[in-house]
Amino acid sequence: MEFPITELLDYENSVAWIIEHFHPGGMRCPMCGKPQEQAREFRRTKRSQLLVVYRCRDCHMTYNLYSGTVFEQTHLTPMQVVLLMRGICKGESSKVLAEELELNYGTVLTLRHEVQWNAEHAQATTPLPDTHTETDEMFQNAGKKRRGTL
Repeated sequence: MEFPITELLDYENSVAWIIEHFHPGGMRCPMCGKPQEQAREFRRTKRSQLLVVYRCRDCHMTYNLYSGTVFEQTHLTPMQVVLLMRGICKGESSKVLAEELELNYGTVLTLRHEVQWNAEHAQATTPLPDTHTETDEMFQNAGKKRRGTL
């Protein structure tokens, strides 16, 4: 997954990236599944800068950009979400991410665990169709103890 950082640091591009990757079919009501176009603007937020909270016209459920994601009920800005996902995918430590994004270490660690759990459970359970596989040299002797030196 690529994260072009210079293009994602503004609000609109961050929101577009989140919608593309977390809501690939477009934002929908989490209760009845109606598209966002059939909802009305309910309120605007200031703290998380999500700005728009929608209310479904059919079931009256409220939802926003983070509904149905691991970021639901958080007060992160869209830019923080994108940079946090970027850091997790790059393998940066939770401590470094917390410092860079000015977030609590526990919050970052919890979100990282949820993202990793979701990724692990989204893996296919069927075996690969290939009959041949390649391995990295680094793992050639994994688990074997080295013979003593003379």
